[in-house]
Amino acid sequence: MSSLTAAGPAKVRGQGVKRSGFLPYLGSKLVAALVSFFVTLVIGFVIFSLMPADPVRTLTRGRPTSEAQLAQIRIQLGLDDPIWERFLTFVGNTLKGELGYSWQFQQSVSSLVADRLGPTLLLMGTAAVLSIALGLWLGIRSGWRHGSLFDRIASSASLTLWSVPTFWLGMILLVTFSVGVGPIPSLLPAGGMSDPSLPQEGWTHVVDVARHLVLPCLTMVLVVFAQYVTVMRTSIIDEMGSPYLLTARAKGLTDDAVRRRHAVPNALLPSVTMIFMHLGVLVSGAITVEAVYSWPGLGYLTYEALKIPDLPLLQGTFIVFSASVIIMNLLADVVYRFLDPRVRAQ
Repeated sequence: MSSLTAAGPAKVRGQGVKRSGFLPYLGSKLVAALVSFFVTLVIGFVIFSLMPADPVRTLTRGRPTSEAQLAQIRIQLGLDDPIWERFLTFVGNTLKGELGYSWQFQQSVSSLVADRLGPTLLLMGTAAVLSIALGLWLGIRSGWRHGSLFDRIASSASLTLWSVPTFWLGMILLVTFSVGVGPIPSLLPAGGMSDPSLPQEGWTHVVDVARHLVLPCLTMVLVVFAQYVTVMRTSIIDEMGSPYLLTARAKGLTDDAVRRRHAVPNALLPSVTMIFMHLGVLVSGAITVEAVYSWPGLGYLTYEALKIPDLPLLQGTFIVFSASVIIMNLLADVVYRFLDPRVRAQ
């Protein structure tokens, strides 16, 4: 009875230690994320404020405008304000959730971002699922059979595609499957998200969007999946010499069971972290692909804003892209702590 009584408080104290250990860890990561976000705001503001292009002259291009009118427009847009005052206004509006007003589209940046967020999530979400599934499967098979013909082909193909510039690969696929080369006919739409001449609802619209999604999604998958192949292959090779795998084989488990039940779960830790970190980068990396295929997402919106340049819109999309990267990095740190006991013990 006394031993049971003594064990109760000890167990409670142990639980309290674990909880108090996680909260400081989470707090430190949140502080680091906030600091990173503030530094990102400063960098983004400075970069876009120092752009050499004159947005006022671009906005009035093709219209007879006097110097006095140009000066008045600059005052209206706040371009004549001191840079420190513009920075404080920018930070204050960001903290209030206000991303400004687009000069080019004449509407709030928040509404523009909300309208374009769905297409970007559709493209990047589909590409992420496919690239993760393909990359992890190839990485597991290649690592388990490292040195084999399958491993050499998979590793060489993935590294080659990883080194190819995204915009160049997109142009090659666009010319091959949309324009048609030689005997290859035009098979897929060249750009956009849907055909305006077709119904914008029902299964016809779903199939139409899916056809428009194929090429931009394929471009992203071919570039991204190689990273998962490389990391997963290396992790599997590192785990193959571990003593616990020898013990599992000594118990009579088949090679497939040893790989699936023991090697893969432990080798997944680095890949899971990279997946979370890469999800944020995928959203910010949509600019090139969406520009090539005129996909109406945040990336193409940023590309359109660069033409002016539309500073409020550029700063707004920059904030969204940066926040996605920071949030995913934070989630990666939290998830990794739950998955890896060694991190919890620190």
